[in-house]
Amino acid sequence: MSFFTWKDKGLTSDCVSLDAMASRFEETANLMKKLSKKGFKLKKYKKNQLIIHSDPDVFDEWGFISEELPFKQLSLIPEDESKLNF
Repeated sequence: MSFFTWKDKGLTSDCVSLDAMASRFEETANLMKKLSKKGFKLKKYKKNQLIIHSDPDVFDEWGFISEELPFKQLSLIPEDESKLNF
């Protein structure tokens, strides 16, 4: 399962006005809604919030880098390299 950790460490720390803060929250809300519509889910793990997707291709389409353990990522690489489109 592809995932990355959502860390909110100052989403609005660089904003200089309430309008700027509101815009930042709206942008983030719109992104979260788009992710949800594409099948992404939120999973809480310990004290972290993970954004997950069961289809690694969809995850990759968005340009996210999976935080899965390397041995799990390697299982996605086909053994027959002729299947790769280089």
